[in-house]
Amino acid sequence: MKPIKVGSYKTSTNERLTSAELGKLWATYMGNSMSKCILNYYLQHVEDKDIKTLLENALKLCGEFMEVTKDIMEKENYPIPLGFSDEDVNLGAPRLFQDEYYVHYLKYVAKAGMSIYNAGIPLVFRKDVNEFFRYIMISTIDLVDQIKELLMSKGLIMKPPLIPVPEKPALASENFLTGFLGDRRPLHALEIAHFYDNIENNVTSKALIMAFAQVVKDEKIRKLFEWGTDMTAANIQNYMKKLQQDNLPAPSFLDDLVTSSTFSPFSDKLMLFHKMDMFSMKIRAFGNSVAVNGRHDVGLVYTKSFMKISKFVESAADIMIEKGWMEIPPLAADRGKLASD
Repeated sequence: MKPIKVGSYKTSTNERLTSAELGKLWATYMGNSMSKCILNYYLQHVEDKDIKTLLENALKLCGEFMEVTKDIMEKENYPIPLGFSDEDVNLGAPRLFQDEYYVHYLKYVAKAGMSIYNAGIPLVFRKDVNEFFRYIMISTIDLVDQIKELLMSKGLIMKPPLIPVPEKPALASENFLTGFLGDRRPLHALEIAHFYDNIENNVTSKALIMAFAQVVKDEKIRKLFEWGTDMTAANIQNYMKKLQQDNLPAPSFLDDLVTSSTFSPFSDKLMLFHKMDMFSMKIRAFGNSVAVNGRHDVGLVYTKSFMKISKFVESAADIMIEKGWMEIPPLAADRGKLASD
């Protein structure tokens, strides 16, 4: 790629971190401190050698990302987030998932991580932070490639559906936006892709929250998880229905990969944070899905899902705050308060 000479401005590690850089570093540390606990637990029970290697690769990346994040923040005298620690995981807990689930889970969280890092790259300017996020993205993409290769080689996943090759480019007709009444066109390729992606994410999410509901200690959180399980199942059925109406297949449920253990390997705080965080990521996925959608009925499906999931995230946040678990990113200055002091 040819260099572009637009001036003499060069970023320096002597510059203060911007709000975007600090926020993305904070989110990176929080997410990877949680993932480190979970992956360490998974490694206690995994039997498949290939899946074990995959988990080890993911755990190594978590450690690297946390160390670099911590180093940058410490040099800037920013406090390191509390995140999660050995106190939030019981490595001696019985197996809660079968080996196959670990691979689906890694794909699930890797996609969520990429959405954070991808959004961060255009916003960061300091050279060391920019290079760090580029490294994170490349490393995560390499991990996703390993995940996909393993899923395909072991026959653990179905690729997105095939559709006919069009004879020529097509322009939209009058029924392009319809969906409730009258002549309804088939789903187009991008709509299919996002339904597939949302189903894939949600079947993994459903198995995880179902397992969490099995082992969580706090009764209020258990009820929230049970509601989240039912809501996720309903959303999956709605997405599958749209594919089935066009005779297209969909990914299957993963519930059978959860064992019958009721002994929790994780703290209630970690499990609640995890589901609140991942349900928040679903909201972003809905935005991407709606952006490429053209049918009114499909838009309504995502709108209903958005409303339900937003309610779950709010309820989870209320419990986190109530219990004193809610760690928040660094805030802007409260000028009104400063002026009154």
